[in-house]
Amino acid sequence: MILDILFPNRCLGCNCIISADLLVCELCFGRIDFIHSGYFDDNLIKERCRLLFPVENTFALMQFGKENLSRKIIHELKYKSREKAGEILAEWTTTRLDFKDQKPDLMVSVPLHPKKLKERGYNQLHVFTEKLSAFYGIPFDHDVIKRNQYSKAQALKDKQNRLKSENVFSVTKSITQKNILLIDDVFTTGNTIASIAWEILKAGNNTVNVLVMAMDV
Repeated sequence: MILDILFPNRCLGCNCIISADLLVCELCFGRIDFIHSGYFDDNLIKERCRLLFPVENTFALMQFGKENLSRKIIHELKYKSREKAGEILAEWTTTRLDFKDQKPDLMVSVPLHPKKLKERGYNQLHVFTEKLSAFYGIPFDHDVIKRNQYSKAQALKDKQNRLKSENVFSVTKSITQKNILLIDDVFTTGNTIASIAWEILKAGNNTVNVLVMAMDV
């Protein structure tokens, strides 16, 4: 209670004081650039993924703009140790994502390299994935994909280096004939997701779907 008084939670949009379990106030929530296309739609992220690898279905929660509120929210989650943001983003996702009768068999999130995990202290996708798993009743596995190379965040790389990703990831377990939902925070070039998708596809008769918190448009 004392910490709440001394360091109250503030809205990421307008800096007003809000409840500790929120990211933005009610007014600023309306400023978030949500993407209003469904999992089965022929949406923009599906078009971009299909240029890189065979994909079944796709979903992006928000637009990731240079100065928009979605960027602030993702940065709070990734770089400011605010894991609670992952839970809130998962809640926003569950109100918009409907798998109908075609739920994936397994949820797999993009892994961090052990060195990066140690530096950051957590993988920003784990809480998000686990909340979705509990809501939809779909199992998850944080260890099925391994990141083999330590690298800078995609946002910090120049365009040329973003395209270099051979042998960055590998599959650590036997997965065959599975309908996989691959989860990441931000879709930029699609290079990271494509690298993992190909490893999953090569591992057996699997199919790949994609879910991201935000898409760079």
